[in-house]
Amino acid sequence: MPFEYTKEGNNYKYLSNGKWQLSVSNKFISVLNPVDNSLVGKIQDVSKKEIDEVFKIAKSSQLQWQEIPVNKRAEILHKAADLMLKNKLIIAEILMKEIAKPKSAAINEVERTADLIKYTAEEGLRISGEIVEGQCFYKNEKRKTAFVNRVPFGVVLAISPFNYPINLSYSKVAPALISGNSVILKPSAQGAISVIYCAELFLEAGLLPGVLNIVTGNSSQIGDYLVSHKDVDMVAFTGSTEIGKRISSLAVMKPLLLELGGKDAAIILEDADLDLAVKECISGCFSYSGQRCTAIKRIIAVGNIGNKFSDKFVKEAEKLKVGKPEDNSNICCLINKKAVDYIQELVDDANKNGAKQLLFKTRKNNLIGPIVLDNINNKCRIYYEEQFGPVAVIIRVRDKNEAIKIVNDSEYGLQASIFTNNINDAFNIASKLNVGTVQINGKSDRGPDNLPFSCVKNSGLGTQGIKYSIEAMTRIKSIVLNLN
Repeated sequence: MPFEYTKEGNNYKYLSNGKWQLSVSNKFISVLNPVDNSLVGKIQDVSKKEIDEVFKIAKSSQLQWQEIPVNKRAEILHKAADLMLKNKLIIAEILMKEIAKPKSAAINEVERTADLIKYTAEEGLRISGEIVEGQCFYKNEKRKTAFVNRVPFGVVLAISPFNYPINLSYSKVAPALISGNSVILKPSAQGAISVIYCAELFLEAGLLPGVLNIVTGNSSQIGDYLVSHKDVDMVAFTGSTEIGKRISSLAVMKPLLLELGGKDAAIILEDADLDLAVKECISGCFSYSGQRCTAIKRIIAVGNIGNKFSDKFVKEAEKLKVGKPEDNSNICCLINKKAVDYIQELVDDANKNGAKQLLFKTRKNNLIGPIVLDNINNKCRIYYEEQFGPVAVIIRVRDKNEAIKIVNDSEYGLQASIFTNNINDAFNIASKLNVGTVQINGKSDRGPDNLPFSCVKNSGLGTQGIKYSIEAMTRIKSIVLNLN
């Protein structure tokens, strides 16, 4: 019976050496339901001394784990994924409560993550070394043959955000484990309970004790200590650009995989399929209430298409269901009051600086309906700043060259979309956009999880995606044979 060891009353434990433990600090962080502020549970606020012990265990366990054949590691990952699917409704229920994720989206996150883990297990079997023959570049040099292998870094510190706690935790954990690393996972406080439950499934699947560890606590208190710890060999982080920069400054000479903020734009050319563009932009702007790094945060309408697009877009936005997660609403509460207040600030600022408000459903506590702002200009904060909520921003431009300039005139470079029926225009514009990925006739999107997911500028560092994450969590080691 899963989930019987993870808590004591309402107090969820942290995971170290394959055991669920209560912190000696006797300090807890309350996880509240964003919908009604009811208590979902309390998580441990672990001490620095306990963190030291977790690192010691993770370092020791990793040495044993890397000796286990990769096919055996893959079997354990497959079992964990199967258990995740078996318990998907329970996990989805937790996601609905602690991060207000709509029911269908919560179930989808669990299913998607289970598929990712299975694919990672199979991809791990395909990652192999190579043999490189050396050439004689000067006289009397011996013949050399290099046996080149990928080996684990050691202890991977994984830090995940609130919005996709299962997927963005275990998309780090699975590649690290299949590669022979051990993992210390620090989830966001809001979202930690679902992450904890999934970790128990890995233990049930037969994972070696100490290979996967979970520490919880206040990031402002233990975040710096975790990142700068002497026993960290690699850091994988998803979160804000501000925190990503701080991690980069603290993790001196340690490999980093950073997925940070975004200001993804959708360029709508005059020959675009309008129905398709509206459909994709509705989903791109408002899925999970816009609380996604890959949400469409700018719609750039080119030439005369602006009025037609905005009319259709507003009509579709008005149809979105606003309400509770269990009712499968399209838009639910934002994660907390601070998030809603920030959205309100950006909207108020835009209205003061010449924006045209086409839609704004009434705000109630943490719930705010879809917002559509047109005629956004560079005097508005939302022109530059990343909104993390259900706000669609429409910018009107004369031509595609101006659209390209606006996309590139940003501190972020995650993804962009182009909607057009002219394939030459699509590829020509795509080649000029300074982003990690360009979607043609589709919304910006992190998945499928086997595709490369990269970014530039303040949107992050490195490339994710199953194969690429495995490569990022391993290093190349060569053994050179000298031949006479």
